[in-house]
Amino acid sequence: MHDFPPRVDAYAPTATARPDTRSPSAFLWWTLRQQPDVIAVNVLFGLLWMLPGTLSPFLLGKVIDIGILRGDLRATLGWAGLLTVVVLIGAVGGIAQHTMAVRGWLIALYGTQKLVVRKAGQLGHVLSRRLPTGEVLSISSSDSDIFGAAFEIFCRGISALFAFFLVCGLMFGTSPELGWVVLIAAPLLVGATSPVLRPLNAAQTAERTQNGELTSMATDIVSGLRILRGIGGEATFGSNYDQQSQRVRRLGVVTGTWQALAETLGVLLAGLLLVTLVWLGSHQMMAGELTVGQLISFVGYAVFMVWPLQTFFEFAQKWVRALVSARKAIALLDTELPLAEGDGVLAPAPRLRDLASGLVVEPGRYLAVVSADPEDSAALADRLGRYLPGAAPVTGEDEDLKGRAARRARAERDARRAAAAAADAEAGHATWGVEADGVDYSRLPLAELRNRIVVSDTGSQLFAGTLQTAVDPHGSHTRAQAEAALRTAAAEDVYAGLPGGWQGRIDELGRGLSGGQRQRVVLARALLLDPEILVLVEPTSAVDAHTEARIAERLPEHRRGRTTVVITASPLMLHYADEVALLEEGRVVARGSHAELLATDPRYRQVVARGMEEDE
Repeated sequence: MHDFPPRVDAYAPTATARPDTRSPSAFLWWTLRQQPDVIAVNVLFGLLWMLPGTLSPFLLGKVIDIGILRGDLRATLGWAGLLTVVVLIGAVGGIAQHTMAVRGWLIALYGTQKLVVRKAGQLGHVLSRRLPTGEVLSISSSDSDIFGAAFEIFCRGISALFAFFLVCGLMFGTSPELGWVVLIAAPLLVGATSPVLRPLNAAQTAERTQNGELTSMATDIVSGLRILRGIGGEATFGSNYDQQSQRVRRLGVVTGTWQALAETLGVLLAGLLLVTLVWLGSHQMMAGELTVGQLISFVGYAVFMVWPLQTFFEFAQKWVRALVSARKAIALLDTELPLAEGDGVLAPAPRLRDLASGLVVEPGRYLAVVSADPEDSAALADRLGRYLPGAAPVTGEDEDLKGRAARRARAERDARRAAAAAADAEAGHATWGVEADGVDYSRLPLAELRNRIVVSDTGSQLFAGTLQTAVDPHGSHTRAQAEAALRTAAAEDVYAGLPGGWQGRIDELGRGLSGGQRQRVVLARALLLDPEILVLVEPTSAVDAHTEARIAERLPEHRRGRTTVVITASPLMLHYADEVALLEEGRVVARGSHAELLATDPRYRQVVARGMEEDE
């Protein structure tokens, strides 16, 4: 039997199993196949739960015909006792079935969330190039819950199907005519709702897509709230969010209307079947073909048949909704990491050479890189860390369009996404252009590069948790090592200001900290990793001059003997570098110490003088 957390091996470093992402239905079936034991037990308990509904009419008819009408007290008590046992078994089965249904629901829910987390970890920086953040959050939250609901209705639907055939068998044993009516009419009634399922699917798809856009918008607003307040943009973004939320609300009304129509048809058609069975049974009793007890049994069967039929209708609705969510999930899970995996060997303390800029990084040295164009320095950091250049995800949803226009817009969006993925794959499998001891990055294992070359840039974030987990997420270092990294990053005030010290709580994205404090905690985290090669992009852009001076003085000593590349225009940081390289239009045009370049190169003086003005 499965337990928590659910077992998910896909996308782990040594995993071989993967979700079936060939189609939404294939993914749903794969999700169900992950817990066959839970499904089997759930179906068994579901049958026990439905046992009173299937057998009670039969036993009640026996009580009337054999016991009450004949005046046989012993037979009456015997059949009534058997009926009581069946009811008790149903009660126990109902409790057990509910327990197992919740268990399976949670396994499917949290299993999907683990899949998303594993896939996000595997894709890394590529994830934001494929899907908006809100879309990923929606898959992990609302879609995972829908998959849990699909699991529950699948098990309940199988139990209802078995109960349906059991009742049909009992009816055939008494009245083949009524048995055939039920056996033929039930599939027709279920099929009668199929015309409603297609517009329901379209409405749910539109609602789900726009809800993902709304989540993305909310995420962007929350993460940039401080900036929005600074520029007075709260009202504008709030208005945009209000418009999008109203769009989602209108689509929700449309979805609810179609869903209500489907449920109404289910109740109406099941009621018609009930009336038909009662009418036919009454005529057969008056014709002497049925006894009083048998007629009562048929009425009970007819009432019970409403339950399985409504379960089938509910299954159709929830399965359609799950297909919509599965379509979104496989858009994420089917994304491949577009970086070639080499089998070469990365030598210890390698000498790096970036062909695009001509930059050479000598092992064990503290190198500073200065550029007048932040885009050039950011691109250099991406190349050194083997990250694809920044790009926004392809969006542009089309759910306000209808019919052929919507399909055409959706096809164009999918084509743009495919083109972006193809471009990334081409760049990721070509020669990378950065060499480690003469070996191009494309010929080296990506995991080893990630382990030995760490890039910490201004986009690095903090997660909610304690200060200890923020600085040492893996818990693999001693407290002395963590304190040394915190001191080098001049972040002692963060430790002193948090109630609880190392166990003090940090909010999501470090919202309780100032911009400079967040940046220094991120720097301490990178320093504690102690990678062989560390690339820091503007590590002191948000701190004051006095704090920056302490960091600039402590950083070289902390990283002594290991390769460090700092991309900055801060004179305080440049002063302590072993060597400084100046980039102009993406190429290295000068190298030397900070003092030498300041005295001899006017281009360098111009960039650094601007940094001095910013510090002042």
